[in-house]
Amino acid sequence: MRIDDLDTPAVVIDLDRMEANLARAQQYANAHRLALRPHIKTHKIPSLAQRQIALGAHGITCQKLGEAEVMAEAGLEDILISFNLLGAAKGERLRALARRCTLSVVADSGAVAEGLSALFAAAGRRLPVLVECDTGAHRCGVAEPQAAAALAETIARLPGLSFAGLMTYPAHGGVAATAAWLDEAVACCARRGLEPEVVSTGGTPDLYRAHEVAVATEHRPGTYIYADRSLLARGYCGLEDCALSVLATVVSRPAPDRCILDAGSKALSSDLLGLDGHGLIVEHPEWTIHALSEEHGHVRIPAGAAGPEVGERVRIIPNHACVVSNLFDLVHGARAGRIEMAYAVAARGRMQ
Repeated sequence: MRIDDLDTPAVVIDLDRMEANLARAQQYANAHRLALRPHIKTHKIPSLAQRQIALGAHGITCQKLGEAEVMAEAGLEDILISFNLLGAAKGERLRALARRCTLSVVADSGAVAEGLSALFAAAGRRLPVLVECDTGAHRCGVAEPQAAAALAETIARLPGLSFAGLMTYPAHGGVAATAAWLDEAVACCARRGLEPEVVSTGGTPDLYRAHEVAVATEHRPGTYIYADRSLLARGYCGLEDCALSVLATVVSRPAPDRCILDAGSKALSSDLLGLDGHGLIVEHPEWTIHALSEEHGHVRIPAGAAGPEVGERVRIIPNHACVVSNLFDLVHGARAGRIEMAYAVAARGRMQ
């Protein structure tokens, strides 16, 4: 089968670009003696996680317990869940998962840590817990280095848990601030007699500056496997590095200045991420996907630009590749225009 034979909308992965993205990141990590722990929320595909491990990744990162369960079922052995886990329902699943793989989790409060302790105190083994730190992104995480050390001490005292280290998802462009924050946090831990075995940073936009956080032991990039329009806009990569595209068809030309694609909010990310429109149309970069309905991509065509014919097929580089992965059951791997394989997106929809 060739790409032209696919029905639309469809996700196509350029395998050569994907492999080059993976190899480049792993070579960088190796050169800087930095463990790579890829975040699988970008692709949600066990065989791609296995490929990342085969290239040298230290383990994988999952955002949700359900993703981790899918990956463990596929044989992935070293998993970090980088999201606070709360409640009895998740607790039973977490204990079961810990019996199947080398598992670590995060906490950013005593309440989360105490809940984990209650689950694992009688389990006969200790669950490694990293303190999640807010170094500037303002998601989850303790806000001050001293608070990180205090929580680390709490975790170390609680039955069923072991203090494993520090974890952060830094703000884009915040490398220097992250380095200073983590340096202070490690020093605060040392004053309490604690040494973080792991200091984990993350994010793709600043991946190739990760070594500037000298105290870091590992990095957790996600989107690097595919790249997307947001990374292109930030100067992280070129168009030739964008491996994931959404194949769509022009289904209507209702006016000279607009057309409709068969890729709407059910096929493209609604994330704008500060960009104009919902994706880059490779064949017509001057067109703007200015709005999305569920099934319709609304495209504005500037005066004088080449107009589409109904039935024309286009490739769209989405603003945010991770969201697109969660919208499709199947993605297609292609090389030189031919479809070589189809990947089931096994962890899509695993929100719990």
